[in-house]
Amino acid sequence: MTLKDDLWRVKLTPEQFRVLREHGTEHRGSSPLNKEKREGTFVCAACERALFTSATKFESSTGWPSFWAPEEDAVETTVDRSHGMTRTEVHCAGCGGHLGHLFPDGPQPSGERYCMNGVAMEFRAAAAQTSDSGLQATLNHFVHGRPMAPPFPEGSEIAVFGLGCFWGAEKKFWTIPGVHTTAVGYAAGHTTNPTYRDVCSGTTGHAEVVLVVFDPKVVSYDELLRVFWESHDPTQGMRQGNDVGTQYRSGIYYANDAQKETAEASRDRFQAELQKARYGRITTEILPAPEFFYAEDYHQQYLAKNPHGYCGLGGTGVRCAV
Repeated sequence: MTLKDDLWRVKLTPEQFRVLREHGTEHRGSSPLNKEKREGTFVCAACERALFTSATKFESSTGWPSFWAPEEDAVETTVDRSHGMTRTEVHCAGCGGHLGHLFPDGPQPSGERYCMNGVAMEFRAAAAQTSDSGLQATLNHFVHGRPMAPPFPEGSEIAVFGLGCFWGAEKKFWTIPGVHTTAVGYAAGHTTNPTYRDVCSGTTGHAEVVLVVFDPKVVSYDELLRVFWESHDPTQGMRQGNDVGTQYRSGIYYANDAQKETAEASRDRFQAELQKARYGRITTEILPAPEFFYAEDYHQQYLAKNPHGYCGLGGTGVRCAV
């Protein structure tokens, strides 16, 4: 993952940027990850590459999270001769971000200590219980507490939209009156039970999508489509803003013929407005709703859990008539 510094500054907090991109060091004992003892995975805060698991974490009493081994192909090392010392610097193999240093004083079986900056990582707790799709069977919505998995209230309808990175996309819908619940996941690919890492590889064909469960007596499908069109640029093909890849394509996945007809009519109206504003042809795919695979827990309601987290969505500024 390669971005210019101005884009990294948007994606990362100032402290994350200082450590990951400017090779800084966080203050000793400042990271809450020092006390993290749950089962799970430590991922790069910049690109989310899996770096270490809780199985290799140990208490080093140094004030920085320490591990005796990384995940396979997770990190790279270089020689660091700064500050009058010669040390082994550790970088994320996914984005090149500075993580910390490697020392030969760790426990067996490796005898090594990966001394990491906690701010350069995020912790993903292992799911206690998962369904076939990968979602925790008892997981509730982080914002309002309602279940994200069926059964849903009688009379509810389901809509599925793809409009770029699903972190920001989901937030566009959970605030709408009449929306019962939302969840993020993967759809329209050719494999079953994909992981985020699988989807980001570009080999599964899935799009990042939002599942919207709504009460049609309170909010219409047309209104959801208005939010969909106005929240992203549907003319960008296999990208959305700075996010590039097949998983970021624009898509509407209809549940029935009525939704299909409504979506196509809405597309045609919005296309006319986009042309007036000198935008190109809409590339949004409109397909029968495929199987929806719930994304990992840490992706659900991501921007509610991480209020300053990355959101690459940006609309065209063109209004869509309902």
